[in-house]
Amino acid sequence: MILIITLNPLLERRFYYSQIYEGKVNRNGKVVYQAGGKGINVSRQLKYFGIDSYNLFFSGGTEGKIFRDSLKHENLQFTSVHIEEETRQAAVIISQNDKKVNSYFSENPEISEKEIEEMKSRIEKMIVNCEMIVISGSAPSKLAEEIVPFTINLANELDKTSVCDYYGSNLNEVMNSSPTILHNNLEETENSLKLILKTENEITDFLNSVYHRGIKRTFLTNGENIFYAQNFDYLYKIYPPEVKSIDSTGSGDAFVAGIIYAWKNGLIFEDSLKFASACGALNAESFEVCKVSLQNVFSLVDKVKVEPIGKKMKLIDDSPHQE
Repeated sequence: MILIITLNPLLERRFYYSQIYEGKVNRNGKVVYQAGGKGINVSRQLKYFGIDSYNLFFSGGTEGKIFRDSLKHENLQFTSVHIEEETRQAAVIISQNDKKVNSYFSENPEISEKEIEEMKSRIEKMIVNCEMIVISGSAPSKLAEEIVPFTINLANELDKTSVCDYYGSNLNEVMNSSPTILHNNLEETENSLKLILKTENEITDFLNSVYHRGIKRTFLTNGENIFYAQNFDYLYKIYPPEVKSIDSTGSGDAFVAGIIYAWKNGLIFEDSLKFASACGALNAESFEVCKVSLQNVFSLVDKVKVEPIGKKMKLIDDSPHQE
């Protein structure tokens, strides 16, 4: 089982209009409720790839009920930890003719110590039967940040593969916990760690420092731009495919789902980079979030260029569980 933990889920009210008229009342928009949040997006994309996962998240209030109903509608499996406050929500306004998207998010809920302990208890029970644990997104409150290193440390104790796609003020502590696989957006990494990562040398030095913390695979993506990755002590520079981008929301989550798909199917590292890059790029071509088909991914992988930096990788079994 793949357990996906989303600490700060998001109920999206998606308003679709053919055309948005600025400064005027826009009527008759189609409204769709959709469960969001980075981990939920990963789970949705995995389902499109034919891989089941199980979601664990905080939810509360009326928004939380609608959120859970939305997951049921998508046939995504889940367990939630009840909170007293409302689940975070967003209004997503989509102008289809203009190909524009504007999103407006509510404030994060405050999570109590009792609710945090309940989440940790659920993780302790569920992680035993997992082959992989995925932690995506940020924590909704300062108190809740402790759940991330707690989960990674527990995964390491039980020899479970952990995938961490997280940003926040405690990212340094999270990295010191040594998740198996780390994905981060370049800007979020700079903001979380108060770093400047502009040159290739700065980026590769950072990736080397991450490897020395015990993290086996690191992916540092940068939207549509060239990005970098590390597999043990091998470094790579990746040139994503050119696409007609409409909305990049969820592209990082599609990328993570691609990494998991590659891991599940035993792809060598360079092929996993191509597959995940194609996933992220294709997601940006649509208003829909993490609904990319396998057929479209395979049609685009050859347009991704992967360039080793420094020593070249030998063709060996380099799957994440290997020491």
